[in-house]
Amino acid sequence: MSIQIRKTMSQVETILIEGRKAAPLPLRLYSAFAVVKNPWAGKGFVEDLKPEIRAIAPVLGELLTRMIIEAVGSGKAVEGYGKAAVVGLDGELEHASALIHTLRFGNHYRNAVGAKSYLAFCNTRGPANAPIMIPLMDKNDEGRRSHYLTIQAAIPDAPAADEIVVALGASVGGRPHHRIGDRYQDLKDLGHNVTNPAGV
Repeated sequence: MSIQIRKTMSQVETILIEGRKAAPLPLRLYSAFAVVKNPWAGKGFVEDLKPEIRAIAPVLGELLTRMIIEAVGSGKAVEGYGKAAVVGLDGELEHASALIHTLRFGNHYRNAVGAKSYLAFCNTRGPANAPIMIPLMDKNDEGRRSHYLTIQAAIPDAPAADEIVVALGASVGGRPHHRIGDRYQDLKDLGHNVTNPAGV
């Protein structure tokens, strides 16, 4: 099984003003997309997805990571990160999940940016021009709310019914005027700890 990539796309967004107030530092959001043939489309229900995962996910992980790092300039500069996949209408949600929820995909990105956190994610199904939402979080601190961000994009001709769009996202900086505190202060105020945030 060889990967069939129809096209790739990159996007850079720079936010200079938020809430009608200039940002102390610009927030930069980077995203990289690959439009690939869904290897399971048209095959009915496939019980074992592993052969295609092993063949395709590492290639996508390496490609998209390289695109992000080249755009940002270095892995060290990346602060927030995340991933997403949108499967076309002839595919299952499981097909989108299969290509991004594997260490064979995500570890390329984690290693390149020196991350400790899990990769925030979104997996959905839709037609061409479907919304692609890439949630982000701090690469080393899940409780740092300033870096809870979402990159929004769409590709006019993708995914086709038999395709999957796979994406990575990155931020350099957090929300410009972050002022809602962090998870740790909430836990302290509630008298809970990190290992039992709901206090049950």
